[in-house]
Amino acid sequence: MEFDWHGGTISRHTVIDAHYRNTQNVRRFLLAQCGPQFTFERDFMVWIRDGAVKTMGDVADEWLRRHRMAG
Repeated sequence: MEFDWHGGTISRHTVIDAHYRNTQNVRRFLLAQCGPQFTFERDFMVWIRDGAVKTMGDVADEWLRRHRMAG
């Protein structure tokens, strides 16, 4: 059964599937996890959809890692 990226409850354990979309629901989750400075960037979106198994927790952690290194 595919996850509803528009209205499903996203947690850090939610697995990225082939139907993943950058929805407002995903944005709300990542804003809560990463803070108000969160934005979707092209290279980050490519990383999310690269086919490797990952969870939304992995996604949040990677965004934070990239921005700690950049700042």
